[in-house]
Amino acid sequence: MKLSEYAKKNGVTYQTVYNWWNAGFLKGKQLPNGTIILEDDEKPIIKNETNKCILYARVSTSEQKEHIDRQLERLRTYANAKGYQIVEECKEIASGLNDNRKILNKILRNKDFDVLVVEHKDRLTRFGFSYIEQFLNYKNQSIEVMNLSENDLVEDFVSIITCFCSKIHGIRGNENRVKKIIEEVKDIEE
Repeated sequence: MKLSEYAKKNGVTYQTVYNWWNAGFLKGKQLPNGTIILEDDEKPIIKNETNKCILYARVSTSEQKEHIDRQLERLRTYANAKGYQIVEECKEIASGLNDNRKILNKILRNKDFDVLVVEHKDRLTRFGFSYIEQFLNYKNQSIEVMNLSENDLVEDFVSIITCFCSKIHGIRGNENRVKKIIEEVKDIEE
């Protein structure tokens, strides 16, 4: 099976599987054209079979505070279903545009977990998701997104609009403007 199929089947990113392949955690063969084929029932040989995970839930404003507990409950259910050992549950009220979040920075410095579980990519960050993912992969850790979106292009567009609205109108003053733009984009998409 190809790396991309293996990633989808096991709920991890392609980059994580590629890193496991490079680290020797997976067995298979590489074809002359560069394609890597794994054995069908291959399980990664990871340093820790318990798959210690950290759950990360984030909302942007204190008005959304009641949503964070429900988000964390969904993450907890997901992690338990996957058989992960939850070592920490983190809640943060901060903008996804803020690149200096205390709790997220603490997680990124933590070496005692295997998987960081988030509900959506934008719950972790609005921009730079792949940088965080690569950083964790370098440390033999991974990010698992519970709900992957089918249309990343629209999500990226929404993130860009959110960022620009925040810069123009201030981070707190743009909620209604962003909602209106998002609704217009979704109408166009349909």
